[in-house]
Amino acid sequence: MNGPLKDLLVVDLTRVLVGPYCTMILSDLGARVIKIEAPEIGDDSRGFGPFIEDYSAYFMSLNRGKESIALNLKNEDDKKIFEKILAKADILVENFKPGTLEKWGFGWNEVSKKYPKLIYASASGFGQTGPLKELPAYDMVVQGMGGLMSVTGHPNSEPTRVGTSIGDITAGLFTAIGINAALYDRQKTGKGTFIDVSMLDCQIAILENAIARYLSKNEIPEPMGSRHPSIAPFEAFKTKDSFFDYCSW
Repeated sequence: MNGPLKDLLVVDLTRVLVGPYCTMILSDLGARVIKIEAPEIGDDSRGFGPFIEDYSAYFMSLNRGKESIALNLKNEDDKKIFEKILAKADILVENFKPGTLEKWGFGWNEVSKKYPKLIYASASGFGQTGPLKELPAYDMVVQGMGGLMSVTGHPNSEPTRVGTSIGDITAGLFTAIGINAALYDRQKTGKGTFIDVSMLDCQIAILENAIARYLSKNEIPEPMGSRHPSIAPFEAFKTKDSFFDYCSW
């Protein structure tokens, strides 16, 4: 594929959304992505609807342009195959529960000694360190814990999830940004980097105005529908037959 990353090889050890979204971006930028899937089961999202005939449209939308191989990283023969792929790789991306790859002998400390130029990116719910690192996390969990659900919806409404999986997608974007920064750093230093992305951190990072209001006014933000807390008019206005969006900027 053409693109600025066309000469790079990515080893993709990710599943479902946050990791696959990141490696999809890298693929779109031209990198060759080899996706490692569990034998027989594959990526969990292969079973997610909607389907086109017997194939998951959800899975295909996130894994377009990638190659795939089934390997059991607990199996010694499969580990040897994985090592051969890893030896040629520029980037490894994974979103296992922290500590999982260490158990299989492929944690950052082990891998970086063998492949010092490898960029190793880990995306997880709560990061690789800290008191919550062992806990699983899903999109709605981090939307809730990060405060996004408390500012979404209409006044006096129940906590409302953003209509897309922004908890996963935001973390995928931050991971891709970190990888591209690490590639630039490697050009100067010749060394790889470990990238630790927490989904919860990413949700807090995108709260923008809500964070500013809390810090400046000690005001706990609440849902405002389509209105803006600082600008008016700025909302969706109902007309006779529909709505129109208006912003004074």
